[in-house]
Amino acid sequence: MSSGDSKTPDSTKLSYASAGVDIARADSAKLKMADSLRSKNPRVFNSIGAFASLYDGSFPDYKQPVLVLKMEEPGSKQKLAFQYDFIPSLCEDLVNHLVNDIAVMGAEPHAVQDVIVCGKLEEQVVTQLVEHIARACRALDCELVGGETSEQPGVLAPGTYVLAASIVGVVEKSKILDGKKISAGDQVFAIPSNGLHTNGYSLVRKLLELNPAMKDEEIADESFLKLIMRAHTPYLGVIRAIRDLPEMHGLAHITGGGIAGNLNRILPSGVSVNIFANLIRSLPVFDMIERAGQVSKDDMRRTFNCGVGIAGVCKKSALDEILSLCANCGFDAYQIGEVVSAASAQTDRTVRYL
Repeated sequence: MSSGDSKTPDSTKLSYASAGVDIARADSAKLKMADSLRSKNPRVFNSIGAFASLYDGSFPDYKQPVLVLKMEEPGSKQKLAFQYDFIPSLCEDLVNHLVNDIAVMGAEPHAVQDVIVCGKLEEQVVTQLVEHIARACRALDCELVGGETSEQPGVLAPGTYVLAASIVGVVEKSKILDGKKISAGDQVFAIPSNGLHTNGYSLVRKLLELNPAMKDEEIADESFLKLIMRAHTPYLGVIRAIRDLPEMHGLAHITGGGIAGNLNRILPSGVSVNIFANLIRSLPVFDMIERAGQVSKDDMRRTFNCGVGIAGVCKKSALDEILSLCANCGFDAYQIGEVVSAASAQTDRTVRYL
């Protein structure tokens, strides 16, 4: 064989399957996924095998419909989820985080598409993922309309999965919640989280690596592992209850970056926020992490939500009404701060703890 001949010797015949990608197995999995993707929603025009998903883009209930688009992934929490078999709650994490991100802007969720990348396609795992992502979508009045499943041997190890998803929501242009109305004197309130949600898991995994027995330690009869693997709280219902009040000026989903790193994203120029640290109702799981890892207060606040899932900003006159509406939805919301002028804070669009 000449040096320019690129033919593979007969003793090394290759196929896609021998290279690690089994198309037959993938096709079998896709047929099973089809059951999870079937929808009774008349907006969904899905056809199994189509190159893309079809969704009715007419919104007759809106005068000026604005599409709200978002992509998200559940971070390194997914590594723990596959390691300890928390796949259903991982799927809720993915969808709930997505929906929360668009809901704080006033949007209603409509269509979700997922991405599943794996080192080896395990049919039972992949179909379970799609099934539970679809269920999580329907629980929040939206639909999983399609996505992508990609087997990539050599890129990811067998048994390794990386998930992501995107969502399309819609909001009336006049009802977009973007924080532009926030002004000095407004009050900041917290809608509680149920734990870590989907942020801070690189730190937590390092903590478990240094102290593996910690996963079995208990807080109020629940193991640390179960506490950190609780699914991300969905806030769509409570947001629907308060978003249209004219005194409601802004909502921030508290994810990576903590309260300060997310609340400042909705502040207009000319104001800052004072957060009263003593008012924040932290959860025991955060106290445990702080103590076990000797994590500084500043690091805790930058890394975790510390018990605050949503931070809302409203006129002072409406605070009691809004807290009551939250309570009607099952959330014990409470005040945590106030908006001040940038001049009095001597800094602009900044969140500081007092």
